[in-house]
Amino acid sequence: SDLRQMLATKSVENIQFLPFLTTDANNLSWLGYGCLKGDGTVITVNAIGAALQTLYILVYLYYSPAKRPVLLQVLLLLAVVVTGYGYFTILVDTGTRLTHLGLFCSIFTISMYLSPLADLAKVVRSKSTRCLSFPLTVTTLVASSSWTLYGLQLHDPYITV
Repeated sequence: SDLRQMLATKSVENIQFLPFLTTDANNLSWLGYGCLKGDGTVITVNAIGAALQTLYILVYLYYSPAKRPVLLQVLLLLAVVVTGYGYFTILVDTGTRLTHLGLFCSIFTISMYLSPLADLAKVVRSKSTRCLSFPLTVTTLVASSSWTLYGLQLHDPYITV
């Protein structure tokens, strides 16, 4: 994993920072959704996920030779989270808040799942799967399927998506 590589090499070379940041934002968004809905499973999973992603970000920052760009991206994430929190608590009507946040979370998660399509295009062009992690792909499939089944069980279209 990227964290293991950072700790072993004490370097962030060849490790992209954006996935850590977007996954943390995704976890924080779903954590807000879980809190608003009162869903302990969504709260627990995403609180742990956000804590781990924040740890990864801190490790990345520690080993990064160029700290300023990383800090600016983290500050941008914090600004987006605070703005989103303000939007959903101040501007969105209480009756539709859960729907708006669920829609936002679903769209954000879908966009995260679409981002690796560039790697898939590279696989097709090169006819090699060297750039893909098979364990990560299988784990993502299992996790996504689990959330879909959980969402179907709850009749929650946002978790299902």
